[in-house]
Amino acid sequence: MSSSTAAAPPTRQARHARAAIATLFLTNGAIYFNIVPRYPEIKAELGLSNAALGAAIAAFPVGALLAGLAAGIVIRRFRSSRTGALGIVLTTAATLGVAVAPNAWTLAAALFVVGALDSIVDVAQNAHGLRVQRLYGRSIVNSLHGVWSIGAVIGGLMGSAAAGLRLPLPVHLTISAVLFSVVAVAAYRYLLPGHDDAERADAPATVPTAPAAGGTAVRLLAVLGILAACGALVEDAGASWGAVYMTGSLNTSAALGGLAVVALQTAMTIGRLTGDRVVDRFGQRTVVRTGGALAAIGMAGALAFPSVPGTLAGFALAGLGVATLVPAAMHTADELPGLAPGTGLTVVSWLLRGGFLLSPPLIGLLADQTSLRVGLFSVVAAGLITVLLSQVLVQRTR
Repeated sequence: MSSSTAAAPPTRQARHARAAIATLFLTNGAIYFNIVPRYPEIKAELGLSNAALGAAIAAFPVGALLAGLAAGIVIRRFRSSRTGALGIVLTTAATLGVAVAPNAWTLAAALFVVGALDSIVDVAQNAHGLRVQRLYGRSIVNSLHGVWSIGAVIGGLMGSAAAGLRLPLPVHLTISAVLFSVVAVAAYRYLLPGHDDAERADAPATVPTAPAAGGTAVRLLAVLGILAACGALVEDAGASWGAVYMTGSLNTSAALGGLAVVALQTAMTIGRLTGDRVVDRFGQRTVVRTGGALAAIGMAGALAFPSVPGTLAGFALAGLGVATLVPAAMHTADELPGLAPGTGLTVVSWLLRGGFLLSPPLIGLLADQTSLRVGLFSVVAAGLITVLLSQVLVQRTR
């Protein structure tokens, strides 16, 4: 389809389904980040060391990795709509285990279950969002990821407010669980009915052909997983190391150092909320390739000529540069021919979570061997890898 050809206006059902799946993305983003501001309180009440708390928190990505590969099977059994909506309900129920955990082991067990459920919900909501995108005939998935980021902010604000009001954690998470469960169940009735391949069968012209990459579907999935992991590395660099770099290498205050992750996440959210129009105008592959170059140049400049304004700008450009990367990798994986519904998404999502798990120790190891400034050049490397591998991405959504 030519980029100049206008897509037909979405039907009422498609508009309702888009609003419903956006609601699930927002809810999913808010659930875990409700807990994060309460970690200091949990640490104090359970008498945990930093290492013990960190080990318990690490159970979340471990649970996600172990359960993530089962997402495709669950989706094919229950459909993406049911898995996404009812998975939200189960995830909120699992968070109640965090509220009543008496020690580090039970806290880790609760977070393990939350992470496992979250990984399945994540694949289901992306699968359904891409299904709605086929009905629209244009990109909408980037805005859905932007809504997830907004949900994360809302969850963080809710958790911070509850902590400030000294609301008991069981009460806080019970309110959160009931609220988000009701929202998810209400949204479910507006999600698309039927099989997850229904739109492919009804409108084959809207299904893009996987770009020739000289390899099998397995190789393509591996490359898409690397691309997604590059996005994870860039995002985690701001979250895990931005403040450490600002306060340690640039001697800023703790408050100013915390702006590194704010700059990256804010730019990423803006990029995702506006990314669909850019993708429709220039093509998904072109936008990701340009974004990778932007992230590499921005962080290279910030690290080569260190300053507080330059570093904040570098993290912001990195966040903006990879804003559409993960949605693009998921979209292409979902469109690979010859795979059962949800399989491509499941594999790429699993590799993405692996990137989030491995990137902190990777940068930490580089920092210990050299310096954190050198370690953060891994962000530059991730941007360059994105430029090189982006050729495998689908260019158009139709």
